[in-house]
Amino acid sequence: MDEALWSSMERERHSLAELLGGLTPQQWEHPSLCARWRVREVAAHVAMTPTGTDTGMLVRALVRSRGNLWSAGAALAIAHARRPTELIVEELHRDAASRRMPRLTNADNLLLDVLVHGQDICVPLGLERPAPTEAAQTSFEHVWRMGWPFHARRRMRGVRLVATDARVCVGEGPVVAGRLADLLLLVTGRTAAALARLDGEGTAVIAARGDAVSTVPPSPAAGSRGAA
Repeated sequence: MDEALWSSMERERHSLAELLGGLTPQQWEHPSLCARWRVREVAAHVAMTPTGTDTGMLVRALVRSRGNLWSAGAALAIAHARRPTELIVEELHRDAASRRMPRLTNADNLLLDVLVHGQDICVPLGLERPAPTEAAQTSFEHVWRMGWPFHARRRMRGVRLVATDARVCVGEGPVVAGRLADLLLLVTGRTAAALARLDGEGTAVIAARGDAVSTVPPSPAAGSRGAA
């Protein structure tokens, strides 16, 4: 297992916990970039991932969702979000170094999860959250290799994505340029929010498609390992 990846994940969990610890009660209730989820639900989703889910709870959630894994995961996060915000922050700090993973996922997905969810929380709040270059590039390349659930290469066909702060350049066509953190939002389906932060002629191409993917839950931490 890549030690650098786990170290990045630990730092990002601590960093996110510190940010969340400084939010006001109103900010915790603010809508996130994840459809129908507030900041509270997104934070709970990230916090509960290394904690693990009781098998019985997962089975009951799967039954209620008729076997839909993502819907079951979303329901569990919503339930977890009902606890006091102080406990959610405490969990993130406590389990930052944990290497425990939900079934049917991997460490690449977990790093992607915390990076993207940090932006899901901060962008709507107008807060800047820098993405560490090496970790963000690892996650971007992971998404670009994947099929389900983001199908990034298919959705970004006909444009070239160029990071202005990292050595990332993929695709062919009119350029979509910007910070790697914003390109990561784009390839994971946060299209409208990402385009508002990106430049280049290719942004009009993507905007004309009305392109987006489902964002509840918005990353595959509790789902498939993804397709290479």
